[in-house]
Amino acid sequence: MNYSLMKYLFIFGNIVVSVFIFIFQISCQSQTIHVNKTLASNSCDSLNAAPFHGTIFIDPDIVTPDDPTTFLSLVYIGTAERVMFDRRIADWVTLNPFLFIADYDDSIQIEIQINPEFSELSSARFQAEKFSPIIGQLSTELRKDVKTVWIHKGNYPFGGGNNNLLIHTDYSKLNYEDQGILEETLIHEAAHTSLDAYHANDSLWNVAQILDCCFISSYAQENPIREDIAESFLPYFAIRYRPERISNELKKIIESSIPNRIEYFDKMDFNMYPIKY
Repeated sequence: MNYSLMKYLFIFGNIVVSVFIFIFQISCQSQTIHVNKTLASNSCDSLNAAPFHGTIFIDPDIVTPDDPTTFLSLVYIGTAERVMFDRRIADWVTLNPFLFIADYDDSIQIEIQINPEFSELSSARFQAEKFSPIIGQLSTELRKDVKTVWIHKGNYPFGGGNNNLLIHTDYSKLNYEDQGILEETLIHEAAHTSLDAYHANDSLWNVAQILDCCFISSYAQENPIREDIAESFLPYFAIRYRPERISNELKKIIESSIPNRIEYFDKMDFNMYPIKY
């Protein structure tokens, strides 16, 4: 190729790149200015009181046992060494749990790890068969990052995160199942597992938090980074996907308390199968 032509092409290429970078910078600055103006014009003098203490308690029928599940099958694969978290000692433990593979019809597969303290395979299987279909009622969005489920005995709350759902069966019976909120609690915990990492520190979520001038619960307000996504998602789920199951009063409280968070969730295009086909 002619040297002069190569030279001109090189110069032209640099000009195109420089123009692109300039436009990109102006666009970013424009977005930042818009956000700052929005915050300035809608800033709160103080936070409004949170309407709830914790949102898993707002209604026990947001999800019911009769709702569809994606659960297909459960296969026992033996025992093997696994590292699990146990709230009873607030630490990690290395055990040889009973292992089951739960298959779901949206191509998600989860390993159910049952603490060997359940002793008999039949007891371990009972726990796996009990929780696997309920986990299958969670949307694909909420199960997408769930790789394992840890099931222990003990009177300690559930947990989410670590690509996992943590279950303590004694606490589950007394505090979730007997109150009819097991399914709602799993939505909260799965939101930790599959939503927090993508959204809790998102700048647009942070703007929504500021603009709402309110947290949906005192639990979220006390833990705005760790708990606000999980606390807000269940009420959002209720008004968007199960509005007929909650009272008009509850719906109005949710909508008036976190309108900007609701708008944020609306824009995320979550995969809500099997709730929304």
